[in-house]
Amino acid sequence: MKKMRLFETNAEASILTWNKRKDYAFAFITTGLLIGSLAVLALLIYDLMSQGISRMSLQFLTSFPSRFAERAGILAAWVGSLATILVTAVMAIPMGMAAAIYLEEYAAKTKFSSFIELCISNLAGVPSILFGLLALGLFVQRFHMGNSILTAGCTLALLILPIVIVATREALRSVPSSLREAAYALGATKWEVIRDHLIPSAASGILTGIIISLSRALGESAPLVTIGALTFIAFLPTAPIQPDFPFLSFKWLFDPFTVMPVQVFNWVSRPQEEFHANAAAAAVVLLVLTLSLNGVAIGLRIYLRRKSKW
Repeated sequence: MKKMRLFETNAEASILTWNKRKDYAFAFITTGLLIGSLAVLALLIYDLMSQGISRMSLQFLTSFPSRFAERAGILAAWVGSLATILVTAVMAIPMGMAAAIYLEEYAAKTKFSSFIELCISNLAGVPSILFGLLALGLFVQRFHMGNSILTAGCTLALLILPIVIVATREALRSVPSSLREAAYALGATKWEVIRDHLIPSAASGILTGIIISLSRALGESAPLVTIGALTFIAFLPTAPIQPDFPFLSFKWLFDPFTVMPVQVFNWVSRPQEEFHANAAAAAVVLLVLTLSLNGVAIGLRIYLRRKSKW
């Protein structure tokens, strides 16, 4: 009997040792892959910086494109990107949050709702060029909205809408059910529970998903090229604030536009090395904008998590 117990103890010890070795090997492999990925990313950023650092200046940020590389700038591109992202956010965020709240809290769990959820999940992975083709046929040709900032914003809103819905639903699911039950026990209505408890508790996850989706929209070029984004534009959209009554103007929504990724694509396609340096500098600016949005998302998530603990 003692020999049998000793044999079982040795077998268990060998199994534990083997499992620990597998854990160490898995951790070593994944750490190596992480370091390798970060090294490749660092090399790419270094290559961009080394090519574009000579063109980084205030003149580059405040000048229009030009056929002379040394005079060319990205003023129209970054203004167009910000205007497009503003329209995208206004269109996608309220609609995406409302759809997520309805599907998660109100919709009955039927085959039809399951089919809708499956479609939304699949749309989140559809190539962006397909959204550009859809926008070309719907907004440009059907609704005659033209190659405008409004068309671009609606196109990118369609692109990120499934991502906003999925992120919001996942954030709502992460809220403990005990919070809902406690609010209902105190007599709160369903909407009061959602408005006063679920959304504030899930705000960090919702905001993170929204800003990450906007970061993706900021770097998209394929759908905007499809709907007719200009590659060379030497003017800004109409100013939204006017000196005369009613002081606000929405004409800028229907102005032609260009964005940073399209401007980079235009410069990269030219044979002159000087334009390639401009493209690298513009890519650095776009990368800084994207990382800034992700930094804002991380900061908001940390702040809201600490606030929820208070």
